Amino acid sequence: MSSYESLGIRPVINAFATLTKLGGSVMPAEVVQAMVDASKCFVDLHDLQRKVGERIAELTHNEAAYVSSGAAAGLLLATAACVAGKNPDLIERFPNLSGLKNAVIVQRLHRNGYDYAVRETGVKLVEIGSEDGTSEDDLRQALNENTAAIFWFQGAMNRPSELALDRVITIANEHGVPVIVDAAAQLPPVENLWKFTQMGAALAVFSGGKDLSGPQSSGLVLGRKDLIEAIRMHGAPNHAVGRPMKVGKEEMMGLLAAVERYLTLDHKARGVDFEARVKLWNEGLKNIEGVTASRDYPNEAGQPAPRTLLSFSEKYSKDEIIQKLWDGDPCIAVAPANGNGILLNPMTLDDVEAEIVLQRLKEVMV
Repeated sequence: MSSYESLGIRPVINAFATLTKLGGSVMPAEVVQAMVDASKCFVDLHDLQRKVGERIAELTHNEAAYVSSGAAAGLLLATAACVAGKNPDLIERFPNLSGLKNAVIVQRLHRNGYDYAVRETGVKLVEIGSEDGTSEDDLRQALNENTAAIFWFQGAMNRPSELALDRVITIANEHGVPVIVDAAAQLPPVENLWKFTQMGAALAVFSGGKDLSGPQSSGLVLGRKDLIEAIRMHGAPNHAVGRPMKVGKEEMMGLLAAVERYLTLDHKARGVDFEARVKLWNEGLKNIEGVTASRDYPNEAGQPAPRTLLSFSEKYSKDEIIQKLWDGDPCIAVAPANGNGILLNPMTLDDVEAEIVLQRLKEVMV
């Protein structure tokens, strides 16, 4: 049987983040087992998608849920649902959206690479506000009969000068326009699984392969039942815009197991573990000349989790340290910080790996 070793691929100790390019997360045994069990027989995928969605919706206090092939696919399908709904004739028209509601509003402050998934449907993104902020008038003036949805991107790009989500939802609801929240990396806290929709957002989209520790090629769309029903029609195995974004029976059952597990975790205890790893690094590296170790909060995705910031004097080069850690044995991934420094994320490690990261850093900073 082929393995990473047989392919010459080195396993990575991930002190960076739950990055797609590093494989997202490591699946726990119960998630792997659910996928193995699901692989052993044939099922009706339409029926499975619906039943899994119903179970996840119940667990997360939402009207409905849909398992997508990653959060980006969830964004695309959510957009398609807002544009064409459940109308079979309109569903077949993608990406030709002439004559349809084909404008999606987004704050200038929220533009990022992930909105490519929205644009893939053929919609036009209408930017409001500026880098200095967004006002209610900016949103009201952009809304018209051509508006299909408003997208809100939750995460590191959020600023005090943005138009707050509660105000966006209030104004959108006045005009009957759905708000879709990209919350791909917004776990923890666990309450986000229902927070955004309970605020009034029509849909919230999460990654299945980040902190949920489900299959990396899975995502979760939560929210209004009518829009989830529309997403089902746009998604595989139907012949529509979502056909290439197939979700297997294994991913559906794996994500369900991941959600069930996540809701039973002691998230307070997890936070204590994260703080302990940060303290380990900070204490272990504080006496190295030319290195300043400090607690940084929140993390790269704006999550309520700490990380360690190592700032270097001219004695060290962050690029050289990052490369030495990557080229070493074991291979270690860390994040570059602004300026001459690196960031260490405790969320993607166990305690043994955290110790290894500490020892390797001491070795390369000599």
